[in-house]
Amino acid sequence: MNQWWKHKSGLLIAMAILIFSGLIGCSSQNETAKHTDIQKEQKHTGPETNPMSGDLRETTANIDEMPNFLKNFDPRVTDVYKVAAKHADILDEMPCYCGCGKSANHKSNLDCFIHEFKHGKVVWDSHGTMCGTCMDIALESAMMKSEGKSKLEIRKIIDQKYNKGYAPPTPTPMPTS
Repeated sequence: MNQWWKHKSGLLIAMAILIFSGLIGCSSQNETAKHTDIQKEQKHTGPETNPMSGDLRETTANIDEMPNFLKNFDPRVTDVYKVAAKHADILDEMPCYCGCGKSANHKSNLDCFIHEFKHGKVVWDSHGTMCGTCMDIALESAMMKSEGKSKLEIRKIIDQKYNKGYAPPTPTPMPTS
């Protein structure tokens, strides 16, 4: 099996699993309770919390080191965070349609997974752990990039797919190419 197919099939499998697994959306009534449980189970000290949403933020040394808050979730969620880190340049130019622009002050789909890159370190955000819309947009964007689509093409497809039946998008500027 060639490298191209291995890469593409891995993304397809991850995307199919998420779409058909029925992962919960951002508007879950249990979200606050789950965030509280995660905070209680943290083995390290001092996680930051987004004051607007209550989402956890955790700093790691680099993109290869996943945050501890992912240990409480299905490994497929960790896989989405790895995809988000690998494709940060794409997700930074893709909007999210889950409502996090207002509820968490997010500016792009990347913010659902990574709050910021700071002095070579990564400040992760737990928002994406409980939001199927966030994960779907991240996986779909990465898949389209692997197919050779430009950021602008990906953005137009994402906007067209999610502009009806979802929350207003984050205020993400349109990519130039």
